Amino acid sequence: MVDKAFKVAKGILETRPIFHFTPRCIEEAHVCICFIAYKVYQELERLIKANNIDYSVDKVIDIANTIITLKVDMPHNRQVYTMILTPQQKAILPLFGHDKA
Repeated sequence: MVDKAFKVAKGILETRPIFHFTPRCIEEAHVCICFIAYKVYQELERLIKANNIDYSVDKVIDIANTIITLKVDMPHNRQVYTMILTPQQKAILPLFGHDKA
């Protein structure tokens, strides 16, 4: 499980190195980041199962990375438009609090 957490932190969540000055800070920060990455991974896995989505966590993240969001700043407000174009993108919409399109 620890190895999986490290893989998630380094690869899937694309964390970058954080430089600390003392060995103790380095250890504590590393463990904290790995724990958080693992919990995020588990929560996404739980949501995928709860929404009966037939994709792995890795696949959902790959699909989510292809979703285009446009933010349009107007003088009095900001509009956000999300472009869902593929069947795979539509399948993971419940993970974002939306019903399937």
